[in-house]
Amino acid sequence: MQRKAYSPLPPVSKLITHLLRNTVFGLISIVIALYIGMLGYHGFEKMSWIDAFVNAAMILSGMGPVTTLITFNGKLFAGLYALFSGLLFIAIMVIIFSPLIHRFFHKLHLQMDKEG
Repeated sequence: MQRKAYSPLPPVSKLITHLLRNTVFGLISIVIALYIGMLGYHGFEKMSWIDAFVNAAMILSGMGPVTTLITFNGKLFAGLYALFSGLLFIAIMVIIFSPLIHRFFHKLHLQMDKEG
């Protein structure tokens, strides 16, 4: 049975380029999510833009809301936004670190190919 030959490990400069690109994408995603949160708090709870920013930033970072929520719609939004933020955090970490994970597995396959 013939073994598949793996391509050589790409240079570190390519890894850094991928990490930077994915980090920028992650930061853009955070800004968009923060804006969504600000819109929700401003619209549903009638918060000022700065209070909406603080609450959205605190939820997005996993700390929790600062201001007590009053309306049903505001509370519903805050709960859904918190769930969205938790999943977004996981997704952004995977996106940012995927080049490192890919390189690790690529290197592992190269080592296995040499040994086998």
